Amino acid sequence: MLPPGKTIWPGRSWICSSCKAASRHSLTPSRRRQSTQALQQLKATQKLPNVPARTRFAPSPTGYLHLGSLRTALYNYLLAKATGGQFLLRIEDTDRKRNIPNAEAKICEDLQWAGLQWDEGTIVGGLDGPYKQSERTAIYKEHAEKLLDSRHAYRCFCTQDRLDSLASERSRLGLPTDYDRACLGISMDESNDRVANGEPYVIRLETPAEYPEYKDLVYGIVGRLKGPRRGVADQNGYDDPILFKTDGSPTYHLANVVDDHLMRITHVIRGVEWMPSTPKHLELYRAFGWDPPAFAHVGLLQDANRRKLSKRDRNMDLEAMKADGILPEAMMNFVALLGWSHSLGSDFFTIKELVDNFSLKFTKGNVVVNFGKLKYLQGLHFQKLLEQGGDKLDLVIDQILALMEKRKITSIHPEILDGRSIRGYITALLQMDASSPYVSASLFLERNSIFLKADIDDLAQAMSSWKEKPQHEVRLIAEAVRRLEDIKPTQWTATALKNQLAHIVASLTTDDHSAFGNGEAFTDTKHVNGSLLSWLRGSLMGGQKGPSMFNVMEVLGRRFTLDRLAAAQTVCLEGRDVQSEKVEESI
Repeated sequence: MLPPGKTIWPGRSWICSSCKAASRHSLTPSRRRQSTQALQQLKATQKLPNVPARTRFAPSPTGYLHLGSLRTALYNYLLAKATGGQFLLRIEDTDRKRNIPNAEAKICEDLQWAGLQWDEGTIVGGLDGPYKQSERTAIYKEHAEKLLDSRHAYRCFCTQDRLDSLASERSRLGLPTDYDRACLGISMDESNDRVANGEPYVIRLETPAEYPEYKDLVYGIVGRLKGPRRGVADQNGYDDPILFKTDGSPTYHLANVVDDHLMRITHVIRGVEWMPSTPKHLELYRAFGWDPPAFAHVGLLQDANRRKLSKRDRNMDLEAMKADGILPEAMMNFVALLGWSHSLGSDFFTIKELVDNFSLKFTKGNVVVNFGKLKYLQGLHFQKLLEQGGDKLDLVIDQILALMEKRKITSIHPEILDGRSIRGYITALLQMDASSPYVSASLFLERNSIFLKADIDDLAQAMSSWKEKPQHEVRLIAEAVRRLEDIKPTQWTATALKNQLAHIVASLTTDDHSAFGNGEAFTDTKHVNGSLLSWLRGSLMGGQKGPSMFNVMEVLGRRFTLDRLAAAQTVCLEGRDVQSEKVEESI
C-alpha cells in the first residue's frame, strides 16, 4: 500500500512527484532516451526467434550432472522445442586426464531420466557427427592451420619453464599473467622449420587491441574488453588464448567454436561464468569469417547466504536427489524456475507446459536456490502422478517394496490387508500420504511405519489417558463407535466416514443422554467431536500425529478399524466397576 497521495508513474518506479523531479537532474534527455531504447531492445531479445532454433548441451565427462548443468541442458532443450528446432548433445571430452570412465554414460542416462531426449548427438547420431570431440581432432587441426595461414593465429614455442617464469614475474608486479607475444614475430618459414625439427609448440589466437561490444540476450550490450588488459607501457601482456596444445589436442575455445559452427548452432544458453570467454569466441568467429550464434548467459546458483553452490554440495548432486525419490517432472519444473521469469499465475509446469510458455526472459544476476520450492513442487507433481497412475507410479511403488524387503518389512497385519495385495495397500497409503510431499521411499516408510506392522501394538500406553476419563464419556464414545458398524463395507470411504461421523456427533449432542451421567456435558458439539477424534487417533495410531483420521480409517479398512476400536474400548474399561455405573442397557 502506497502512502496517501503517492502514485506510481507509468513505466517508472517513482512513487511520488518529488522522486520523479529529482530523477530529471540525474538523467539527461539523451540518457533517458538511451535507457528507454536499451529497455526496448532487451524486451525484443526476450522474445523467441521466429525461426527454429538449433541448440546444444555440451557437457564434459570430467564429472556428473548437477543442478547447474541440468539447468543449462533444460533451457537449451526448451528453446529448441518451443521454436520447432533441434536439441543436440555433444560430449566435450578433450581433457583426457580428468575424464571419468563412466561419466558419459551417466550423463546420457540422467538426461533421459529428466525427459531431455536429444535429437542429434552421441548414441543417436546425426548428419553433423561425430559428436564426441575426441573423435574430431583432425577437424580441429585443419581449422587451426587455417588460422595460421590467415595470420589470425601463430605458433608459440615457449617452454613451460619460460611461461611459468613470465607468469611469476608479472604476478609479482601486480599484472595479469598474460602472454608477452615473444613468438608472434617468428616468420612462417622459421616456424615451419622448427616444427619439422620436432620442436613442441602450441597455437595461439592473436587477439585485437580491444574486443568489440556484443549483444547478450540477457544482459543486452556488453562492454568492451581490452586485449592488452590493464596494460603498462613496458609490461604489455596479451590475452592470446591457446587454441591447440602441445599434445595435439584442441582447447575448449577452438573446439567449442568450430563445433558450434559446423553443427549449425543458432543459440547458446550457458552460465554467466562463461561471459569472459565470449569475446574470445566471437573473435574466433570473426577470424574464420563465420556468423556467431546468439548468446544468453544465466546467473550462478547460490545458497541462502548468497554463496555459490558447489558441485560437491549434496543439494547440487542430481544422483542424490534421484535416490531420494525426486520425480523428474518436479525436478524439471524446479530447475526451470532457477532464473527463468514468467507472468503466469502458477509455478506448476509440466515439460509440455514449459515448452508452450517458454521465452528468453531470464533473471539478470545470480539466483538464490530455495530447496523448499522443490519439496512443494514434488508434492504437486506426485499428486498428479497418483491421479494418473501408470508406469511411473509403478516405479515408485517398486522402490518402496524393494526397501521394505531390505528392511525386512515383509508382513502386514492380515486384517489390514483383508484380501488386498501389498502393492494395492502401498498405493492406498501413498494416496493417504499425499498431503505430505513424497520425497523418498525411506521417508515414506518412516512416516507410515505404524501402518506397516505385523502385530497390533499394545494399546495400554496409547489409551492410558482415557482410563482417567469419566465413565459416561467413555460410554458415549463407545456408542459412537458402535454406530460406525452400521456403515457397509462398500461405503467405507473417507468421505462417507466423515459425513457419518458428523451425523453421529450431531445426533449424540441432541438426543437425551441422561443415562450417561451429566447430560449437559454433551450439548457441546465441539466437545463430542474432539473426544471422538482423540479416541480414534489414540486407538488407530497410538496418538501419533498424521493424516486425517477419515483417510486413515479408509486405508486400514472396515474390519481392522472396528476390531481395533473394540480392543481399545476393552482396554479403557478394564478395572472399572461397570455395575456401579448408571448405564442404560440400550447402550
